[in-house]
Amino acid sequence: MTDQAVQPTAAATGPHAFTGRDRELRALREDIARAGLHTLSGHPLPHSRVLLIAGAPGSGRTALAEEFVRGIRDRYPGGVLRARLTDPGGLPVPTERTARDLLAALAALGTPPDAEPPLAPPPGADEEDLSHAVRTCLAGRGPTLLFLDDVADSEQLLDLLPDSRDCLVVAVAAGPLTGVPDVLPCALGGLDRATSVALLARRAGAAPRITVDPRSAEALAEACGDLPAALELMGGWMGARPKLSVHDAGRRLAACSDLPDPPEQSEPPGPPGEYDEADPPERQGHRKPLKVRTPTPLRHTFRLVNGSLSASSARMLRLLALAPAGFADPQTASALAGCSLTVAREALEEFVRLGLLRELGGECYEVPGCLDPLLRAELTAHERPGEAMLARARLLERLVRRLQACRAVCEPPGSEARGRMARMPRALRFAGREEARAWLAGRRSVLLAAARMTVAEGDGELDTLARRLVSALARAFDAHHEPAEAAPELYRLHELILTVARRGGLHRESATALLNLGDLDTEADRLEEALVRYRGALDEAREGKDEAATARALESLAGTYAELSDWARAADWYGRALELRLTRDERADREAAARLHGRIGAVHTHANQWEEALRAWRAAAAAFRRLREPGPHARALAEAARVQEWADHLSDALRTYGQALDAARAAGEVRLGAALRYRLAGVCERLGDLRGARAHRAAADTVRGVPPSPGPRESAAEPGPAGHLAGAYNTADTAPYDAEAYGAYDQEADADAHGHAPPRIPAPPHRSAPPPDPEGPEDAGREREQRVVAQAEAEAGSIEFGDTRS
Repeated sequence: MTDQAVQPTAAATGPHAFTGRDRELRALREDIARAGLHTLSGHPLPHSRVLLIAGAPGSGRTALAEEFVRGIRDRYPGGVLRARLTDPGGLPVPTERTARDLLAALAALGTPPDAEPPLAPPPGADEEDLSHAVRTCLAGRGPTLLFLDDVADSEQLLDLLPDSRDCLVVAVAAGPLTGVPDVLPCALGGLDRATSVALLARRAGAAPRITVDPRSAEALAEACGDLPAALELMGGWMGARPKLSVHDAGRRLAACSDLPDPPEQSEPPGPPGEYDEADPPERQGHRKPLKVRTPTPLRHTFRLVNGSLSASSARMLRLLALAPAGFADPQTASALAGCSLTVAREALEEFVRLGLLRELGGECYEVPGCLDPLLRAELTAHERPGEAMLARARLLERLVRRLQACRAVCEPPGSEARGRMARMPRALRFAGREEARAWLAGRRSVLLAAARMTVAEGDGELDTLARRLVSALARAFDAHHEPAEAAPELYRLHELILTVARRGGLHRESATALLNLGDLDTEADRLEEALVRYRGALDEAREGKDEAATARALESLAGTYAELSDWARAADWYGRALELRLTRDERADREAAARLHGRIGAVHTHANQWEEALRAWRAAAAAFRRLREPGPHARALAEAARVQEWADHLSDALRTYGQALDAARAAGEVRLGAALRYRLAGVCERLGDLRGARAHRAAADTVRGVPPSPGPRESAAEPGPAGHLAGAYNTADTAPYDAEAYGAYDQEADADAHGHAPPRIPAPPHRSAPPPDPEGPEDAGREREQRVVAQAEAEAGSIEFGDTRS
């Protein structure tokens, strides 16, 4: 989870107020200006300095880093960025995810006045591109502080190290990072004894028992290993028992030390550092985490505090190990434990007082990283797998319904989605769009973590809920964000769906996910990768006997080949899609067949194959006439006339333009008629009919309400991109493919689409018109006429069928 900046906290009171470590703070401040070995040798490194705070879990390493950053943040006007590089459970965070989170945080911080705005890499970019983008952005925004918590290995840090000596990296890890050059480590052990006793006294409350029995207090601090986390727990436990003496507290802790320790979460199979190709996609390509054992004093103190809880509270606490990203709120705790919100709220407040949770504000809490392995060990020891799975399912069901409400609030009043939201419990509903958007933004990392966790750790038993959660999350992102803003998250979600679908042998869902991933690859100009996605989607769709997905894949392959200017393959794949559509007799298939005729005409036009192009455009015109769609019929005739004009069949072009003009009049397409009259004027000029040209041009000027054009001989009929009738070659409908496959993930959700558009067929190549008559008007007049024609065609809303999204 990435924070945009480290927020200042109160320094005097509260369960997590900072105490001690004055010597370490002073040394860290001095290390900022201290020269490294490379600098002393006359070869300073080109990247930023790295300060490392290393210590065992519970040693207060993150708290020290936060206090240090709070004290120096004013020196770095570029801002402070924070990222956690190890997930709960000990799995290293992929660089791709960290880099995207940091780029989002940089965008939220804004761009300094003298810096260029960062260019975010497209969705699906690899780790190298993303890490390079982060380093470039940090180097270009001036002095910036990067706070990296829970660094698992040197490679994670080196991938993100800014290429600027003005920046500073503060890293927190369990041990040394030997691969980082010129790193300045600050190794932490326990607190000094006086500070330990002071922390214990502050947490234990106002009773004078620490003062009246200083030796027992020192002995108790020693039993806690002088570790801040253990002292926090012990002090909170004593604070709940104001009449208990320090000596008795020490005896109770010693009694817990005599009990056998429950085994912590088992280490992944294989030696540390190996890869496991059987891991889910989000785990592949990353080293397995090294085992970091919790210090013995912290384990004993946790056992004492946990054993003092009621049975229901202890169960809720260990179930918080299932909370996504270690985040907890009353709704999460209520869903996991299956209790009321009131009970959950009271239990969470108790956990905060005892030091078992860290308060974030606004009824939001975080499980301390040092306690996560202990909670997981308790969960394994006391909860049967079926009960843990049921708790996870309750949480996921609640998240799905909350996301449905988050999307429904964007629907118009009286819609079916609004009605469903009104029937939800009050705790799940949103008052308005702004509240829902703020909730989605604040829970973004938690929701994505929930999706990843469900796919990776559910062993396939929660795949139905995983599909519903990912579907609801994708719909919520679509509803509240612009397509470019939502694309990176949607790419991750489609990959998760693909993992689940392949694991369950769900061919329709696999085809849908591959199609959407291919669309995003196409938008990012990764056309070769898109072809691989579309071919995979075609195989999955055929395996699942899904004709709609098959047609979509065929058309997407053709469109991608068209963007690669491989016109022969594009025409071939469009022809296959057309054959499939012609085997069906639904109106939607007849409409698609008509559009495909137009697409085939477009690619043949690009290849200068005039006969094939003319045949396809005439077929498109006939199909739209049978469908009784006069507007597309007129546009198809116009394209057929353009092909005849380019093939120098001017008499045929004149006749076909006239037919298109009649069809445009019948359809009420006034602007289209004006554009066609300009084209008729150009053809008439080339045939020598200057009077007809003037008449057509005057009629077009009258419709458009512009001054008459200056002369009859301007090259208004010049074909090419400037004179192309505004995208006439983009001949498909505008609805992105869904095929109800994502709706199948969530049967209560509306059947809208999440896919992105496949490539548009570009405009045809420029073909020069005949040279102007030497006795013709001036060049300025010709240029003015060309601008008039282009503007008329743009106003016509185009002699266009639409675009190639299908």
